[in-house]
Amino acid sequence: MMAIKLAIRNLVGAGLRTWLNVIVLSFAFVVIIWHKGFLDGWDRQARTDMINWEVGGGQYWHQKYDPYDPFSLNDSHGAIPEELMELVKKRDLIPILITQGTLYPSGRMQSILVKGIDPGQNLLYIPSALLDTNAGSIPAVIGTAMAAGSKLKKGDVVTLRWRDKNGAFDATEIKIAGIFKTNVPSVDGSQIWIPIEKLRKMMLLPGEATLLVSRNTGKNKPDVEGWSFKNRDFLMADIDNIIKTKTIGGMVIWGILLMLAMLAIFDTQVLAIFRRQKEIGMYVAMGMTRKQVVTLFTVEGAMHSVLAALLGAVYGIPLLSLQAIKGIAMPVSGSDYGISMADKLYPQYGIGLIISTVLIVMITTTVVSYWPARKIAKMKPTDALRGKIQ
Repeated sequence: MMAIKLAIRNLVGAGLRTWLNVIVLSFAFVVIIWHKGFLDGWDRQARTDMINWEVGGGQYWHQKYDPYDPFSLNDSHGAIPEELMELVKKRDLIPILITQGTLYPSGRMQSILVKGIDPGQNLLYIPSALLDTNAGSIPAVIGTAMAAGSKLKKGDVVTLRWRDKNGAFDATEIKIAGIFKTNVPSVDGSQIWIPIEKLRKMMLLPGEATLLVSRNTGKNKPDVEGWSFKNRDFLMADIDNIIKTKTIGGMVIWGILLMLAMLAIFDTQVLAIFRRQKEIGMYVAMGMTRKQVVTLFTVEGAMHSVLAALLGAVYGIPLLSLQAIKGIAMPVSGSDYGISMADKLYPQYGIGLIISTVLIVMITTTVVSYWPARKIAKMKPTDALRGKIQ
């Protein structure tokens, strides 16, 4: 307790030097918490959007389906197994059929993916209800990125060409029944959504599908002959890897900030020991052990992190709270990079993040403060009183 009182008195007496260190350290506190909260918020939003728009509770894939190999689409479809048909009828599984096609907007040619979905489904956020219409042309819905790239708008009629299962080309007209906005490029870019029964008829594939989206989550659902189950962790591995990469890059920034702050504290401690040798000798002459004096200087250094945490809370809590409520507008769209990212991200600051950051900085500060303070244990009281440097 005495060491804490003396440490506070000495820090207050140091004046500007103390507050410069505290300001630098508080900046490190706030930036680390802000950056990690930003990544956590992005991760949460990306996972939520992907679950709502594409992943659901997991998916059954046809054994030949490979989303990264468009040449496999001609063979990556099959009849839905009997053991899964009951779930399809209950709409706990939503079948999706995927094929390649070519769109001809305004006389131009654009390669796309044609995806068939049940108009009555309510599992995914895709506005498939707009496909439930008796319009003369086949109804289709597209995302805003697809609409911008093809210069299409609601109500436009455009020619679609495809190949059926026998390899024969055919073409028809489709009508854009609606345009939806999403943060998930994998359900938007260069693709259209039409009723699955229409696509099955076009492809001559009655009752077949490429994948089945599950309503219920599960990590260990059994595979079915010809179909393999992919859980959420597998389906969202790409965005998880991006977040991990960003976190590793952020750790470099955090390390630089901490090194700058620790360097300032280390220099302050070395200077304090150099200038306060007579004071150290007086403490020892008055009966304090060398260990107690070392503890005093270590506590002084560690108190910088306590003051920095308090100062950081003064301006950090209002600033970070405002960003968590208002969000951070992103200068670029996630569709430009093919990743799930909202136009506005909302950071997430958990109590675990704050406590862990405070503990890491405090422990680091204490270690850096103790390092130069060890020199005190080697001082002779008589030499210290005379201000003699060893």
